[in-house]
Amino acid sequence: MRFIHTLTFISAVSAATHFNALNYSPKRPDGSCPNVDQVRQDLAVLSQYTDTLRIYSVKDCNQGEPVLRAMEGTNWKLYLGMWVGPNDDAYEADKAELIRLSKVFDLSKNVKAVVVGSEMIYRKEQNSAQVAAKVQDMRSVLASNNLSGIPLSVGETWPYYDSNLLNAVDFAFVHVFPFWEGKTVDEATDVLFEHINAIKAAANGKRVMVGETGWPTAGDDFGVSHPSIENSQKYMNDFICRSNKEGLDYAWFQAMDAQWASTANASNVEAHWGILGPDYKTPKYPGDTWINCNVATSSSSSTSSTLSSTPPTTTTTTTPPSTTTPPTTTTPPSTTTPPTTTTPPSTTTPPTTTTPPSTTTPPTTTTPPTTSQGPTKCKKTVVVTVDRCIAY
Repeated sequence: MRFIHTLTFISAVSAATHFNALNYSPKRPDGSCPNVDQVRQDLAVLSQYTDTLRIYSVKDCNQGEPVLRAMEGTNWKLYLGMWVGPNDDAYEADKAELIRLSKVFDLSKNVKAVVVGSEMIYRKEQNSAQVAAKVQDMRSVLASNNLSGIPLSVGETWPYYDSNLLNAVDFAFVHVFPFWEGKTVDEATDVLFEHINAIKAAANGKRVMVGETGWPTAGDDFGVSHPSIENSQKYMNDFICRSNKEGLDYAWFQAMDAQWASTANASNVEAHWGILGPDYKTPKYPGDTWINCNVATSSSSSTSSTLSSTPPTTTTTTTPPSTTTPPTTTTPPSTTTPPTTTTPPSTTTPPTTTTPPSTTTPPTTTTPPTTSQGPTKCKKTVVVTVDRCIAY
């Protein structure tokens, strides 16, 4: 009976928009950890939107095993994350779990890439030289487990994607959030492509993709950035249409609203980035399809236009969410942190305990936020001057 209900629901959303990939946390709406049946239910719903997901850790919430088990024998692809925190505990725990999982699953079947960390340089927990060393360490781990064919990258915000990272990775996995730069939705896509093109210019021919971008559907304004369904859909339409035209790969942030995420955050948007609501089933945007690259879309400050587009595919075409203890000393993080919109990059440079990022860092006049998933960590935002608990 459960299977019949699942099929009925899928048929109702079968004309949804297709995303190259979605960032995904398998945690339940109440924040509890998932089992394999719950992940399979998520995949049944998400298969109408994408065939590729990105998770942030294999050890946090024991999510690696149920996600890989649910994908086993399917066409699903996974950007598999290794969490990196202020010390190496989380990374070492994820690494050990990855090695264990490599003996349980054929990771080459479903893992599209391994992504080392998420915004640890932005959070000033590691510097780029330390992260680059972890990429090389992970390269050795994969090779010793007959997985050297799996590409490696780092999830980091655009101002901190310097030459250390670009030299270490196989491709760049860059986080860009014009919302957290205080931009209007009308200028957001141009802003993103300026940042991506700057990184491409420094990447020596390596592929550059957007690892996270999105626009919240509810919450408070951040400068002139206004969260709403209409603005989120407009940014989605503008960004995806231009990305398709220019051949830019991406992972949209994010799959589901994270109702369990902290509400003590700037602009109160933390729980409102999903394409699906907090029940993990209900689409948040109106209509059967959400993208139309042949018509202009409007922001919520004007009349909203109806969007329609080509239905998605559920076959794998492109690019990217453990099994024992809960995250305490190995906690991965949260979802989105606001950027500084007036301070030059030098005020948010990575820690000075080791070599700071190289001078080939893409130019910036603003610093973006974090938007990745894992347990709770509190930090102080310099310019916004609010205490924010970020919870992934």
